[in-house]
Amino acid sequence: MGTSSSTITTENVVSDEVFVKSRREGDLFVNSFNPEFKMPEFGTILRWKFGYPNNTNLPANLELLDETLPVLKPKPDELLKTSPGLRFVWIGHASCLVQMDDFLFLTDPVFSDRCGIASNIGPKRFRPPALTVDDLPENLDAIVISHNHYDHLDYPSVQSLNARYGNRLTWFCGLGGREWFLDCHVENVIELDWWDEHQHPKKEHVTIAFCPAQHWSRRSAFDLNKTLWGGYAIWNKNHKFYFAGDTGYTHNIPIFRQIGTRYGPFDLSAIPIGAYEPRWMMESQHVSPDEAVQIHIDIQSKKSIGIHWATWALANENYLEPKEKLVKAMENKKLDVQSFSVVKHGEIIDLP
Repeated sequence: MGTSSSTITTENVVSDEVFVKSRREGDLFVNSFNPEFKMPEFGTILRWKFGYPNNTNLPANLELLDETLPVLKPKPDELLKTSPGLRFVWIGHASCLVQMDDFLFLTDPVFSDRCGIASNIGPKRFRPPALTVDDLPENLDAIVISHNHYDHLDYPSVQSLNARYGNRLTWFCGLGGREWFLDCHVENVIELDWWDEHQHPKKEHVTIAFCPAQHWSRRSAFDLNKTLWGGYAIWNKNHKFYFAGDTGYTHNIPIFRQIGTRYGPFDLSAIPIGAYEPRWMMESQHVSPDEAVQIHIDIQSKKSIGIHWATWALANENYLEPKEKLVKAMENKKLDVQSFSVVKHGEIIDLP
């Protein structure tokens, strides 16, 4: 278990100085900073699925998809940065390959065609992953998992990564998640609570902290909110990286401003911008591009990249709208549009 600063408190008070730890009601985790948070109920989901227009407008023409959302395929020998700095490759959705000097890690790796309980159930990719497990560099150090939803935690991908790397990899997850990995024969797993900080066991100059998010967890009918969700701040003496995972925007306690105050400013951040319509259904669990820009501001990010879009059609907005709305939101805030932008699948982004 990681260690926490002694200044952290578990009080649920609306204040910038209060760093809210996770809280359970019975054996279920709750969004302790937002008592008004409501889980999407079965009736609400039915109303969304069958009573609200789907505006994704995905083209059936593969050539058009290749034109509007090209997927680059970097060669394995091109992936590693040989000089100090930060390198980022968007594999798709929330799956990213990040190199921080000599430290190499993945976020929420999902390489499967569908995200669901079985290989033939669940949304099907309309853009393939830019990399496969076999494409990844040999010296991968760690994997961070934000939460256990199928578009962020995929059993076949975990199995493939474990088969290739075994105990050379260290996995990080929220409280309650380790048991699932042990059942998958993944042994090097570190559970973290919100605001816990942990040095990587082999790269001790790297610290990984689990950060709060407004979301929920579930993989079956029997495990609702039994594991904790969150994002990550990862840093060494030269660079700071933030991965937001999956989240709604919080108002009761400004957790993103707290993340920025405690761990920022960040050199590079990966922030979700998709799966946000309709707002009455998605607002509590997924940020809109406008809210993503506010997170970018709150965490004091110098450069942010929009993720969690253009891979699966998980909500009702047009498949290209997140990109367009992100640009508009940045312009409305009078910010440099290049400081928070999207990249192509497989595009290599370097920060010196």
